[in-house]
Amino acid sequence: MSEQDVAAELVLRSTRVITPEGTRAASVAVSGGKIVAVGAYDAEVPAGARIEDFGDDVLLPGLVDTHVHVNDPGRTEWEGFWTATRAAAAGGITTLVDMPLNSLPPTTTVDHLRTKQDVARSKAHIDVGFWGGALPGNVQDLKPLHAAGVYGFKCFLSPSGVDEFPELDQDQLAASMAEIAGFGGLLIVHAEDPHELDAAPSNTGPKYADYLETRPRISEDTAIEGLIAVAKRLGARVHVLHLSSSDALPLVAAAKREGVRLTVETCPHYLTLTAEEVPDGASEFKCCPPIREAGNQDLLWAALADGTIDCVVTDHSPSTADLKTDDFATAWGGISGLQLSLPAVWTEARKRGYGLEDVVRWMSTRTAELVGLDQKGAIEAGRDADFAVLAPDETFTVDPAELQHRNRVTAYAGKTLSGVVKSTWLRGERILHGGEFSEPAGRLLERNN
Repeated sequence: MSEQDVAAELVLRSTRVITPEGTRAASVAVSGGKIVAVGAYDAEVPAGARIEDFGDDVLLPGLVDTHVHVNDPGRTEWEGFWTATRAAAAGGITTLVDMPLNSLPPTTTVDHLRTKQDVARSKAHIDVGFWGGALPGNVQDLKPLHAAGVYGFKCFLSPSGVDEFPELDQDQLAASMAEIAGFGGLLIVHAEDPHELDAAPSNTGPKYADYLETRPRISEDTAIEGLIAVAKRLGARVHVLHLSSSDALPLVAAAKREGVRLTVETCPHYLTLTAEEVPDGASEFKCCPPIREAGNQDLLWAALADGTIDCVVTDHSPSTADLKTDDFATAWGGISGLQLSLPAVWTEARKRGYGLEDVVRWMSTRTAELVGLDQKGAIEAGRDADFAVLAPDETFTVDPAELQHRNRVTAYAGKTLSGVVKSTWLRGERILHGGEFSEPAGRLLERNN
């Protein structure tokens, strides 16, 4: 990298840069918010370029989180674009895709999408895209939403928890999936079977084991089996959200071998927390589907390693603290994880023999690929200059008071995690350093833009 080779405004240098070819000492040249070259660590710095040397801290591509509930507008007391995107930046996330529900209105029409974009525009510290929603009776809205730039469409097969976003029955699922397949879109699915949930015990109270019985693995397994059958028949592209049941993995693996256009995600809480450790009444651990047993978790990690599970996303789904009652039956189900997802996954991954290259693949490269964000997800020429700088061996103990989430309720409170995010960069501009944030610089992203 020399002045003759490339013009650059900024050069970022580290002894450990995670690139698609592996981790190496390198210099990354940036111009106009884009990576223009990745060269040798000691390459000549182009004339006039500013240099930032991170020493042995790791330079990795900014994470891409494709499953976030920002809840803004309408339930902004639960979260909001200002707080959510700051929390994301603090966790090394530079792009998120916002879910269509828990905000009011939900993102189920073009007008509703524009409402949400108007709210987000001045508050986004990182780049933000949007999912649309597939509801009973809105098939006619799906193609216009696709044209307006949403990255795909979310549906539920069981009750969502909010009245304004009802689930699809099997006929409605097929109708929505056929419509979306017709214009080459992506359907993402909360896959729990309502009949299996109805048949499960209706336990109440503070004991987590009782709650776990109310969301059995078979509810996921049955829903995924049916989803695969419809996707196979229609030739549709579908994505299973927040997989927690390891029993469904053979179904997923077989479908992929048969050429079904299926991808699957799991979440940090399923990979790092276990049912056995949840205290009575601690509904900060409640989510749907639930955190399951340690043996189940081992199989999720194995499926990540072999590619049966494609990626890891937060499913950040916060609420106000008063909704986290000590009765698991009535408490809001959702884990707040934006700020802590990278260190949580890295802490467990390194214990299991995986490297940061694996974490980047699961939380940046593959999530970017899922939604077609070709400019994100890797450190290579032509991509956006989005980075996180991580001290992977430094540890910290989670103090809820230090979180940027609007409601500082976390299942990770008191845990010691490895991996401290030192700075976060968006299109070549440092947006977080030393705990200090820049003014909002995020852009609103639309599919294929």
